[in-house]
Amino acid sequence: MLASDIAQRVNGGEITAQAVVRTALDRITRQDKQLNCFTHVLTDSALAAAAVIDQKLAQGKSVGPLAGVPFAVKNLFDIAGTVTLAGSKINRDNSAATLDATAVTRLKAAGAVLVGALNMDEYAYGFVTVNHHYGTTPNPHDPTRISGGSSGGSAAAVAAGLVPLTLGSDTNGSIRVPASLCGVYGLKPTYGRLSRAGVYLFSSSLDHVGPFARSVPDLALAFASLQGPDSRDPICTDRAPASPNLSGDITGLRIAIAGEHFARGMTPTAAKALERVAKALNATSTVTLPETARARAAAYVITASEGSQLHLSRLQTRLQDFDPATRDRFVAGALIPSSWYLQAQRFRRWYRDQVRQIFNTVDLVLAPTTPCSAPLREQTTMELEGESVLIRPHLGVYTQPLSFIGLPVLSVPVQLPGELPMGVQLIARPYHENIIFQAAAVLEQSGITGC
Repeated sequence: MLASDIAQRVNGGEITAQAVVRTALDRITRQDKQLNCFTHVLTDSALAAAAVIDQKLAQGKSVGPLAGVPFAVKNLFDIAGTVTLAGSKINRDNSAATLDATAVTRLKAAGAVLVGALNMDEYAYGFVTVNHHYGTTPNPHDPTRISGGSSGGSAAAVAAGLVPLTLGSDTNGSIRVPASLCGVYGLKPTYGRLSRAGVYLFSSSLDHVGPFARSVPDLALAFASLQGPDSRDPICTDRAPASPNLSGDITGLRIAIAGEHFARGMTPTAAKALERVAKALNATSTVTLPETARARAAAYVITASEGSQLHLSRLQTRLQDFDPATRDRFVAGALIPSSWYLQAQRFRRWYRDQVRQIFNTVDLVLAPTTPCSAPLREQTTMELEGESVLIRPHLGVYTQPLSFIGLPVLSVPVQLPGELPMGVQLIARPYHENIIFQAAAVLEQSGITGC
């Protein structure tokens, strides 16, 4: 059941929040042994929260637009009373969080019920959700394949129908990549649009948080509930919240397809998915984002530098307790000269200004989310532009240059006959998520996208 349907029925008295939450918890108990989405299930607190919602409704009180909707969060969001693992072994030794992350608080305030924490790549450093400590989260569409990452548990839990809403984080594509591979909607809002307070960060100048859902209206409900200024996060905007436009009308929108870098290396399936979306939105022109390869390189330098500095003391004292795949990348990042980091940030400012000029002539840009559908679990390499490359860093080849400058992006799911899901990115200028929702609603209403 979709989040919007649940909330409508709970608010209307057709079903109780307790019944909805019990059903979700039973489903998790039955299915998660195979799916490995959850690292922690909050059975008692979830049922208690649902009982409070039912009590309020019985008293004629309002409980919010997400009344009784079960949700779960990537295990780098603080949950009061629970240790924030961030996919690591080392964090097990930390004290339990004393406060919920702001994003968790806001969904609860809208009536949603938190049921657990979700698997991820260690410290959010990966695109696969193959975790040395907590296992692999397979793809619900084909368990022999990966779910993507680093928010793989978040995407897979929605795709499998365990919960209708989840939260993830996106540094270089960690919401959009698993959304693409699992065939769900995944939103990376503008950098600073949503509060990151109470989230275990990876690379502070790149990190975003955002929701996953099975429909555009569900995503819009979550996004609306998550917005607002927050003094706990110094980069969180005090701009007025965006109002998602779900009218199904794109009259007057100027929509183009990203060329050059974004047109190279994709499989025929990815190309077909992009073509289908472009045709539905009447996008025929092409735009070029300049120096995109350098943007990827600069994003890597910033990510690796900031991530390694965050974990430097642990690298020095508990090196062998890291996931081996993560450990080696952090060690490499610690060796990057500071001059490289400064130059990467200078390039970032130039690149941002160049790309923003593109949005003087277009309102929305389309691009593939991933170059291919979900790779096999044992697969370590893939072909990209005729070259064999490692999967873990290169699944984000189309997402990384967009995170780099904080643009709002939604990955929409396209299901082609006989194929695994593929995502297509809808990209707008900063703080124009409403345009993205406008186009996404058209695609969903026409049957082009959907779960």
